Amino acid sequence: MSAPRVLLVDDHGAIREALRIMLETHGLQVVGEAADGAAAVRNAAALRPDVVLMDLRMPGMDGVAATRTILERGLGDVLVLTSFDEDELVFGAIRAGAAGFLLKTADAATLVDAVHRVAAGEGVLDPRVTRRAFAALAGGGSAVVEHDFSGGAVDDAGERDEKPLSRLTGRERDVLAGMARGWSNAELAERLGIAVPTAKTHVSNVLAKLGARSRTHAVAIARRNDLGE
Repeated sequence: MSAPRVLLVDDHGAIREALRIMLETHGLQVVGEAADGAAAVRNAAALRPDVVLMDLRMPGMDGVAATRTILERGLGDVLVLTSFDEDELVFGAIRAGAAGFLLKTADAATLVDAVHRVAAGEGVLDPRVTRRAFAALAGGGSAVVEHDFSGGAVDDAGERDEKPLSRLTGRERDVLAGMARGWSNAELAERLGIAVPTAKTHVSNVLAKLGARSRTHAVAIARRNDLGE
């Protein structure tokens, strides 16, 4: 299997250079860079990377808008690098469907592993990021009001299911709880005693039933609706 192809997006050239060195040293392919969201969308369309490593706070089109556009157009999966003071942007990126979130202080091994996992179709949840985000979700802070984390499919009458977790089977709830703990598909399979393809199917079913754009979004919906772990 070839190494994942990565597009770096950050408005600071020194940070992009450091990330490039870090990733290429560990065998990943950096296929391009962008200094703002608009350039990220253009380069993603031209280069079709496996993973877009996305900064959130940038001039012009920010990382949330760029993430939404890239994912809506199917140009690659997005792994967000964020800071502790970007909760509202993190909410937006979750809602847009970003596959993973890491702090910018993550070490090389963590970053490289995250890129591989996102490229493989899995999610990455740094607990230091999600603990703050989900605590704010539980508290119903002002940042939450701007984004719909209730989840659930909309029926033919246009009404949203107010209890989205009720749509899940018992096994799917187990899978969702494992996703909330950051388990990969392989870990879900091992811990739940099922095959990896079965784990993947359960994950897909969970996303569909919750109306979630990504594993991260599904976990946000679960926490918002008091998933018991």
